Amino acid sequence: MVQLLAKPSWKTATVDHGDELGESMIRLGLCCMFRDEPIKFATTTATSISKMKRPDALAKLSRLCLENADALLAALQFCSDNCIGCFRVNSQILPIKTHPICGYSVGDLPDGDEIIRRFKECGQFAKTHDLRTCFHPDQFVVLNSQRSDVVEKSLLELEYQAEVAEWIGAGVVNIHGGGAFGDKQKALVDFGRCLDRLSFRARSRLTVENDDKIFTPADLLPICLGTGIPLVYDVHHHRCNPDGLSIEQATKKALATWDREPMFHLSSPIEGWDGPKPERHHDFIDVKDFPECWHDLDLTVEVEAKAKEAAVLKLKNELEQQRKPKKGRIKA
Repeated sequence: MVQLLAKPSWKTATVDHGDELGESMIRLGLCCMFRDEPIKFATTTATSISKMKRPDALAKLSRLCLENADALLAALQFCSDNCIGCFRVNSQILPIKTHPICGYSVGDLPDGDEIIRRFKECGQFAKTHDLRTCFHPDQFVVLNSQRSDVVEKSLLELEYQAEVAEWIGAGVVNIHGGGAFGDKQKALVDFGRCLDRLSFRARSRLTVENDDKIFTPADLLPICLGTGIPLVYDVHHHRCNPDGLSIEQATKKALATWDREPMFHLSSPIEGWDGPKPERHHDFIDVKDFPECWHDLDLTVEVEAKAKEAAVLKLKNELEQQRKPKKGRIKA
């Protein structure tokens, strides 16, 4: 029986990625922030920090990092209480960590040890309550950029997020394939070559996602199979940027790239599939956009919808109702 729940029975993976293998289920994921819940993540700007004396700036950044560790724990508690099985951590969980002028290492911060301890506490909570965590770096991470400075910044960003991922037991740091730069095949070769510059900590967590304009699942599958980097299959992007694969075929091929519980993405178009810009995300998910072939899979589905936790809970309830006539009661 398919289950929509936050609490599967996990087994420890070969690389400690948060113990991600378990019984048949669909795990829904919440992305980064909340619409209604009073759980907020602190941030700042390089402009603000640059106006401060360095000791004062580091003190402020230290305080913000501690606040974000506490906010993450609250977010995980909410997910556990509401049977949401995955939480995506925002890229600025350590604010402006990799900024070229105002950036810092955690060891520079006056509360560095306590920051790490609190994030590891989040990881222990996630493990105890069978929650999955992940990261999705911002669009400026482009491993195959033709600009060396962009590549260097991208590598730095991935290493930072992999460091926090290790603290909290997250097994996925997901990126897009980057740009085509007039030659898709060369761009993918450049992408693959850059992987060798990542640490084991970063590369072992790295995944790649098909996008809505450039790289389709068919484009990325060869590089995934050739490098061992799993494909995060985004069905909304595939519908916007189709290739010769059906959803069923792309699903099957994407699953074969994973050595742990697969992670896919789902969203719905704000103005419908016949609207002028179907790539734009709706506040909620139309349950009809959830592929039929996903229902019986061991799978994390990140819900990319603007209504955040409200959208996840609405979809969960609709999927439960949809499945009851076919499979009986769904355990949550």
